[in-house]
Amino acid sequence: MVENRPWANILAHLLLISGVALVAFPIYVALIASTHPAGSFVSGSMPLLPGGHFWENYTTVIQEGRSRAGTPPIGLMLWNSLLMALAITLGKLAVSLLSAFAIVYFRFRFRMVFFWLIFLTLMLPVEVRIVPTFQVVANLNLLNSFAGLSIPLIASATATFLFRQFFMTVPEEMLEAARVDGAGPFKFLKDILLPLSITNIAALFVIMFIYGWNQYLWPLLITTDQSYYTIVMGIQRMVTAADSEPLWHLVMATVILAALPPTLVILLMQRLFVKGLTETEK
Repeated sequence: MVENRPWANILAHLLLISGVALVAFPIYVALIASTHPAGSFVSGSMPLLPGGHFWENYTTVIQEGRSRAGTPPIGLMLWNSLLMALAITLGKLAVSLLSAFAIVYFRFRFRMVFFWLIFLTLMLPVEVRIVPTFQVVANLNLLNSFAGLSIPLIASATATFLFRQFFMTVPEEMLEAARVDGAGPFKFLKDILLPLSITNIAALFVIMFIYGWNQYLWPLLITTDQSYYTIVMGIQRMVTAADSEPLWHLVMATVILAALPPTLVILLMQRLFVKGLTETEK
């Protein structure tokens, strides 16, 4: 019999609420800061109540940007980040699906060797292989291009591993039935494996979109043309603007705008995202 302990429930809820408040507090501070004029931060104090300049600050950021910081309009940087994040996400999913499908369902020599070579790339993050990757991109004349921003980040050992593990749980009888019905490999992939993988794809889509959206080091290295700046680069340049103090109210307004697209992706795909992370039976 489960004992009813009200004090334990109250303590658990207090701890959970405290954890949520701790995580949400920086977002609250950024939102509050974006509603105040620039003079509110000269004294070094941080107001914790909303100000009266919400529409003014956001209109300034969206329509004018911050030309003194050497950044293009905010809308262009948000668009660049969106294109880059989508290209990385869709490319990772496509490459990972095909590579996992080939490793599981095709019998060729050294297929496990190729799998472990892919898996070992987890030990080599972008920061470690940044110099040779930059050299390859430069030799291919892909600097200052969306192809250069996205293609080097498309390969994903994590997604390949997860798709491989899932494909190995699909009963062999389904493959045999597809063969009897005359289905080829790609029809089997399209009509059977992809519908079964929808929750995995949704979960990986959210994770990879946020990964692509938050990229900073790689775009900073290969981009010198302002028309290819991403929103994360724009925030950094606004903070480190030369010959002037950062306009923190505009910086925080830009931060809030930059957080909206990944937040919307999470909210729209929340159910599939949670299901893809927790579901064990397909």
